[in-house]
Amino acid sequence: MSDKQQNRDEKTYPTGQKFTNYESVKINFVEACRWYLSRKVLPPSEGYEMFNQKWCEPIAVSFTHDRVWWLGHSTSLIHLNGKMILTDPVFSHRASPLQFLGPKRRTLPAMSIEQLPNIDFIVISHNHYDHLDYGSIRKLVIRFPNIVVLVPLGLKNKLMKWGAKHVIELDWWDSVEINKLTFTATPAKHWSKRGLFDVNKALWCGWVIQSNRDDVNQSKTVYFMGDTGYSKILKQIGERFPRIDMALIPIGAYAPRWFMQSQHIDPKQAIQLFDELNCSRAIAIHWGTFELADEPLDEPPKLLYQYRDERLFHLLKIGGSLYIKQGIS
Repeated sequence: MSDKQQNRDEKTYPTGQKFTNYESVKINFVEACRWYLSRKVLPPSEGYEMFNQKWCEPIAVSFTHDRVWWLGHSTSLIHLNGKMILTDPVFSHRASPLQFLGPKRRTLPAMSIEQLPNIDFIVISHNHYDHLDYGSIRKLVIRFPNIVVLVPLGLKNKLMKWGAKHVIELDWWDSVEINKLTFTATPAKHWSKRGLFDVNKALWCGWVIQSNRDDVNQSKTVYFMGDTGYSKILKQIGERFPRIDMALIPIGAYAPRWFMQSQHIDPKQAIQLFDELNCSRAIAIHWGTFELADEPLDEPPKLLYQYRDERLFHLLKIGGSLYIKQGIS
């Protein structure tokens, strides 16, 4: 960890500096090759066609209440305080720099970019191809030229080059208030890379989004976790935001644990974080779309069913939605 990352009051980072976690993420070329050469991705137990029939549904969009729609993988549509927010929008056929090579979609997004309502904000958690997609961003900023894009440190210039006109870059724990919404970048245990020479030269984060109402009893808090391995630092999010009304928590891309443990939580750890952050409700994301790890697409929901007991940790179909309610009433 750099001196500047130990003191998060310092907001300027020298050119070329790499970001680090509070706890190490063990990713190296040898381990990546070992995992890749041993990969045996299994299909869903009932096959891809039946998986699609079971876990995808037509989307019903109504803007009368605060609500979250899961569009697939980490892409969610949030209606909060009259504004529309997209998380990590990926609508392309593959999570890859090349649309003829790399992880391909096994389930379609619940909506196309052309079908989206007016989008006010995009939040980006990090720059991996299954979370930051050039083709999707280009289409979005062309269709919605006034959209505001919020990114972690190190990504602003890239988004500006891609055509975004309004980009806000934040460090961990930085906040910005826009149109009666407060966006706070929160820590995550992960890493970043898009090319051969840019490992960890951009930060990664989660996002806490709060609606600012004159009546505090009407305000709501949504937490989009992004990608993360388990870390004690995440408990600080619950301490700083003691009421999380809705959390979007990843449950997939966790196998094998010897390789994925430091960068992705599994369903059991997702439940652990739900408890530690004292979340009122949660929606499971980051599963069912791309085969990014060794578990079959239908294993994460089976394990979450097994572990969640009576918790309000919801498994939505792609296209499903849930109202954002204050607390657990």
